Amino acid sequence: MYVCLCQGVTDGQLREAIYEGCCSYREVRETTGVASQCGKCACVAKQVVRQTLSDIQNAQASLAYPASFAHA
Repeated sequence: MYVCLCQGVTDGQLREAIYEGCCSYREVRETTGVASQCGKCACVAKQVVRQTLSDIQNAQASLAYPASFAHA
């Protein structure tokens, strides 16, 4: 689904930016350009970012041993 028509940004692109390392709405906005023109999409974009970050956090919390790399 297109979230930002001005920049042609989809919800999938917002999620992908988070999966690639963005940790906040500000970082996603800088990476994708979402809400950088008219701003009408900001509320929806923030909702997608918030939900995605929450989903990732919940998935990590459900792991018996959180994902981390240790040298043996």
